[in-house]
Amino acid sequence: MKKSLIALAVLAASGAAMAQSSVTLYGVLDTGVSYFKGDDSVYGLTKTGGNTNSRLGFRGVEDLGNGLKATFNLEGGMNVDDGTGYLGAGGANDTGFQFRRTSTVGLAGNFGEVRFGRMLTSSYLAVSRYDAFGDTGAGGSLAWNANQTGYAPRAENAISFTSANYNGFKFGVEYGFGEQKKASDRRYIGIGATYDNGPLSLGLGFDRLNGDTADNTAWDLNQTTWQLGGAYNFGVAKLMGFYKQSKDKETGLNAGNDSLKLKTFGLGVTAPVGAAGEVRASYNHYRASADITGLNTPTLKANQLSLGYVHNLSKRTALYGTYAYMKNSNKTIAGQKVNLDLRLNGAMPGAGLSNSGAQHGLQAGIRHAF
Repeated sequence: MKKSLIALAVLAASGAAMAQSSVTLYGVLDTGVSYFKGDDSVYGLTKTGGNTNSRLGFRGVEDLGNGLKATFNLEGGMNVDDGTGYLGAGGANDTGFQFRRTSTVGLAGNFGEVRFGRMLTSSYLAVSRYDAFGDTGAGGSLAWNANQTGYAPRAENAISFTSANYNGFKFGVEYGFGEQKKASDRRYIGIGATYDNGPLSLGLGFDRLNGDTADNTAWDLNQTTWQLGGAYNFGVAKLMGFYKQSKDKETGLNAGNDSLKLKTFGLGVTAPVGAAGEVRASYNHYRASADITGLNTPTLKANQLSLGYVHNLSKRTALYGTYAYMKNSNKTIAGQKVNLDLRLNGAMPGAGLSNSGAQHGLQAGIRHAF
């Protein structure tokens, strides 16, 4: 009898401990068929996602008492078409699965949350939400595309603080250690602030990412970014817009005062259709100008139009379709055509741009969250 009572006490204690901590497995699988046309036509299965980027993750929380909790989050990107990973540390040729979307451990409480590791920055989260296509798929804005516009939406080797919600106002800040011989190399500093009150939503962000000068023996670029956006939900439709400006300036060995400035302006609208559908539309304008000593460089422009529809079959499963069009304005310099060479987000490399600087994209697929 005594042994039975002891066993029951152990089980009860174990159950109480487990009740105060939890681990969740979650993910999104998104793929379909993509078709892109520029100077050539290319089609096939969508890789990372046309509506939401595919991912697999683990997150957990342990209640430490007195309102304090320990948290962790590990999340990696997936290419559903072939089962490989993306966002690998080794670049485009690194297709192994890694937790490069998010890798954090931290503490949360009434004050907010402190995290350590690699995470999306508060600046990015504050403003990218005003892209009607969620910065994903052919319709997504290139404002935050690391490969084409050079912006890094994630900070690594970083400490992050996110505040509690104060009557709709929140803010977050990150500091990323460069971990180089020269302490300032690859250093990141950023802040984002949001205000959400009923139908009104506002966001503001600032980033500074230093270049890697290899202890002043190499040349690189420091990037400074300002961005802001807002949205208003009228019920029948939600209107949104943002403005982002990034400036890259020389630093390191033999650096001068040369710089490159990229401005992006975006407008979007989403509207419910019946109980399960949503129409999306957006316009993005890109403008790049360079200040290079001794050269008269032209301002280069590009415009993007996107239209999409999402039909929710359930809370976790949806079908979607997107059409997008990119047009780079050509400039003639020394008898040659020059443009921004911007391609639609997720465009297959073989499609390229037409002679007029244009590219079309069409995606249809399915998204399932678990």
